[in-house]
Amino acid sequence: MLDIEYKKIIKKHRPTEHRFFNALIAFIVGGAVGSLGQYLSECYASFFNIPTKDSIALVLLTYIFLASLFTALGFFDKMVNFCRCGLIVPITGFAHSMTSAALEYRSEGPIFGHGTNLFKLAGSVILYGIVSAWLFATIRYLIFGGAI
Repeated sequence: MLDIEYKKIIKKHRPTEHRFFNALIAFIVGGAVGSLGQYLSECYASFFNIPTKDSIALVLLTYIFLASLFTALGFFDKMVNFCRCGLIVPITGFAHSMTSAALEYRSEGPIFGHGTNLFKLAGSVILYGIVSAWLFATIRYLIFGGAI
């Protein structure tokens, strides 16, 4: 009897998740971020007179800078709460995690604060990125015999 009442209370207070709306927002924001990246790439290529392929590095630096700046100013989290995964994948989320850790532990100093805590979240991303790259390179080597 109590179990049924408890489940009713839980169901009543459980936040509703609008998956379609979240996916739509993430799709639109992700598309806007991609479009902005393409626009910046073309602008950088034109302004600095470099190939578009080389201007992509400047776009990534711009995204890293903006994500870190917005995190430091305190409104990147609010943007992510609205935009969902459309905003944090992949480079801006990594920059946000690094900047958040740096800001959170700045009072403990450069060694015990930044040095020990900066890679708490980002370290797992780096670790599994390296392991995955090694694994897929090994599989490719075994299948194709080293030929590209």
